[in-house]
Order: sequence, then structure tokens, then C-alpha cells
Amino acid sequence: METKSSPLHNRILAALPDADYTRLLPHLEVSELPLGASLYESGAKQSYVYFPIEGIVSMLYITKTGNSAELAVVGSEGMIGISLFMGGETAPNRAVVQSRCRAYRLPAQILKDQFAEGGVLQLVLLKFTQALITQISQTAVCNLHHSVDQQLCRWLLLSLDRLPANQLQMTQELIANMLGVRRQGVTESARKLEQDHLITYSRGLITVIDRPGLEQRACECYSVVKTETDRLLPQPLPR
Repeated sequence: METKSSPLHNRILAALPDADYTRLLPHLEVSELPLGASLYESGAKQSYVYFPIEGIVSMLYITKTGNSAELAVVGSEGMIGISLFMGGETAPNRAVVQSRCRAYRLPAQILKDQFAEGGVLQLVLLKFTQALITQISQTAVCNLHHSVDQQLCRWLLLSLDRLPANQLQMTQELIANMLGVRRQGVTESARKLEQDHLITYSRGLITVIDRPGLEQRACECYSVVKTETDRLLPQPLPR
């Protein structure tokens, strides 16, 4: 039976057959993850993987000089820690909570053992990995070829897809760090969206008031990522 804080609110866990899900259930532990919490650091050994059911986790690359750029966002459609079953053990990036998150964590060794057995869990995790690779690749294309306006629209839409409401708490400085652009560029782009009545912005709270308009303003990168994610990880039927 699905409850408010059930693991079944995560698409990967909800896609598992009852037998596979029942095997994992005793090892799943709910975690409340505050804004800014780091789930893993670049090069560090991962003791757990995380299956979010609320909120957003951002995958970031940090340069030696301290500059950052977001590679992808993950919410209830996925998991954090793919390097464990891809054979790398550690990852070259950070995973940081972008919006207060609730997730179920699973010991790394349990996941590796279950993945090695094959079956539906392995297939679903590989499908999520493909969706994640699509998002990372599209982000690279977007950052190189599209305007800051389009990048901001893409980022807002991907974030809102992983939140229950049309609001996002985020300063312009943090958004600039995520996109890897100057804060002035984000300020100008946000002002345009506000003037066109697509969003409102006040004291770090962004409210989308015209989502169809925001989607029209975004480049194709958003729809490519969303379409592929929904194809590979469709919303499961309630249990």
C-alpha cells in the first residue's frame, strides 16, 4: 500500500515487481535531506545510494578554481549513485540537495548485489542511466549553443517537473552557479521573463505563472530530456 512517504513514490522503486521490491524494502531507510546537503563528493567512496521521493538533487562539477556547473537534476524519477553499479565506485562530480529532499537510502553493497543478479532492477537502473546521460548531453549542448534566456527556461522547467508546486526557492546567484554563467546574465533573463508575465521573482522565490509560455520560450533541450525520461521511466500504476 502506497503512503505519503512510501518508497513507491520513486519511479525506479515503483517499477519493480513485488518480489524485487519486497527484497529491497527492509534495507530502505528514509532520510530528510536539507537544502545544501552533500550526498557525495567528487572522488569519495559512496556508502549509500538515494532514491528521492520529494525534492531535487543537483549533480555538479566543481573546477579547481571553485567554479561550478550543473550537469543534471534528479528527483523522484531516479536515483543518486549510478557509479556504484557502473563499475566506477566513485564519481567525478558532487551531488548536492538543490531543493529540500526526502529520499530512501540503500546500502551500496545491497544495490550492487541485487544489480549483479540481473532482472528488472538492473534493466530499470540502466534505463534511468540512459535518461541521465541524455540530460547531461543535452545540458552540454544547451550551454554551448543556446542563450542564457533559453538555458534559464530549461532549468526552471526541469526543476518544476520535480516539485509539487509551481514555485522554486533559489537565489539568482545560485542559479548562475548552476548554469555556469554570470549572475548579471541570469538577472537580465529573469527580468525579461517577469516583464513578459511568465514568472514572478521576489526574495529568492520564483513563481511560474505561465508555464505554457515558459515552454514556448525554452529551447528544444527541455522537451528532448522530458520526452526521453518519460519514455524510459513512465509513471507507474498505483499499487
